[in-house]
Amino acid sequence: MNSATVRGLLVRGMLAGLAAGLLALAVAYFLGEPRVDAAIAFEDAHSHEHGAEAVSRTVQSTAGLATGVLVHGVAFGGIAALAFCCALGRIGRFGPRSTALLLSSAALIAVYLVPFLKYPANPPSIGDPDTIGRRTLLYFLMMALGVLLAVAAVLLGRRLAPRLGNWHATVLAGVVFVLAVGVAYAFLPAVNEVPRDFSATLLWQFRLAALAIQLTLWTTFGLLFGHLAQRSLTPTPTAAATP
Repeated sequence: MNSATVRGLLVRGMLAGLAAGLLALAVAYFLGEPRVDAAIAFEDAHSHEHGAEAVSRTVQSTAGLATGVLVHGVAFGGIAALAFCCALGRIGRFGPRSTALLLSSAALIAVYLVPFLKYPANPPSIGDPDTIGRRTLLYFLMMALGVLLAVAAVLLGRRLAPRLGNWHATVLAGVVFVLAVGVAYAFLPAVNEVPRDFSATLLWQFRLAALAIQLTLWTTFGLLFGHLAQRSLTPTPTAAATP
């Protein structure tokens, strides 16, 4: 794959990430923000310390939210596009569209779902401010482990495929991945700072909203980028007939 093709796919990946980010932004605004407001109301009702906000809640829920989600979509879209260039033709006999969908599914699992199951998203009223650095470090450590273990599982599946066949090699690699993630879960410390009187329903709704945002982002990206990559890499009949 030449550099011009890689650049073209990178641009398409960033555009697909932007489009996916717009849909994820809508989900975040309509599903996530009402739960954030409810969590902030809980915090205000149970805390006597009300410091001045550096950024108003209105800005946080509009411009701040849009900036964060869209920059996230564009950045991860570009990274995923580069990963697609490395993966295409190396993970099996999949076309561009199928490869993009598999890649986005793997990213959803390794980058988000693996750390989410160990350290799920919490609304702003949960958590000790003094432990935010430790909690952030643990989350990104779990994310890095998820990515490394996913790559190792793919390499293991490829190595076993000639002897076991694609199906059995894939299943075995998947089992090894799940077991390795389970071991990481067991050894990494747990974090539970949810107040006793915090609404379990609100916490569950907030975490579902966080999951819905990522599911929307990566599903949309996989479908859209797969379509763009297919069109870019598959020659049209006219182009193919040109000497």
